Amino acid sequence: MRLSNMTDSLGRAVPLSVDFSKLEDYFIFIFQILFATTTVTTAGTVVIGILSTRALRIQNRFIFMLNTSIADTLIGFSVYYLGLFDVDEGYLSRNGTYSVLPSLLGVNVLTFMFAQFDRYFAVCHPFIYSRFVTRPRVICINVYSWVYTYGHLIIGNMLPLYQAIQMYLATILVFQIIVLVKVAMTLKLYLIVRYQLERDPPSAEKESKKESLRIIIFVVISFLVLWSPSFVNITVKLMRGGGLNFRNEATNFFAIMARFNALFTPSVYIWGSPALREAAIKTVWGKVCPKCSRR
Repeated sequence: MRLSNMTDSLGRAVPLSVDFSKLEDYFIFIFQILFATTTVTTAGTVVIGILSTRALRIQNRFIFMLNTSIADTLIGFSVYYLGLFDVDEGYLSRNGTYSVLPSLLGVNVLTFMFAQFDRYFAVCHPFIYSRFVTRPRVICINVYSWVYTYGHLIIGNMLPLYQAIQMYLATILVFQIIVLVKVAMTLKLYLIVRYQLERDPPSAEKESKKESLRIIIFVVISFLVLWSPSFVNITVKLMRGGGLNFRNEATNFFAIMARFNALFTPSVYIWGSPALREAAIKTVWGKVCPKCSRR
């Protein structure tokens, strides 16, 4: 028996992602609830911590963290629909959202790339960086990642199916280039951390650069590892008609891996930045658990 308690835009009942006929269905359903709740809590903590702390809001690197964490929080909320109900996104979607919810990952792809360039210029060209990379420009860049992603999505949804697929294939090619750029930039930043910064005299600025570079490297590597399987599977399905098919988003292992970035990324932010961790304790966890703020 299939249960349903939500309706789509046409008023039709949307069944749950599993029918609870097997033991594994219970594990899948419980996992999706725990995953969504944990992601919203973790990413939301980063958002509140940065927005509530002026010392963090005025730093460019935390603006990038804020942008990805907003997207991650929304991804966590999206799991309450994509993971709990029978949803299959794509051009032949079932109970889909016209790719509005999956496109949140696209915002993160662009933001990570911009953040890498930001850290590269901050370390390798500090004079140019301090002169041209201002806070308003960084905010505009982060806003652009949303405008581009969803502007592109709106155009794709308005085109006929054949042209939309062609546009999607072109987008895949662009993202392949972005991935190559991200890999090259990650290697470059790693070499900077290992050689250049170690030769600099001890200072607060040096520690800040090392911290931000360490975070961005961890985040980018994890993003590539977790998101690449889904990217490859989608590419194979569209270009060769092969790839793996799943019953819905809740059982799509590759999609779950990609969405796991939304939990891993803010966790790395909190782990890698003592300033952010302190802000999160004071503004969020300190109010929920007063004992935490006194530690």
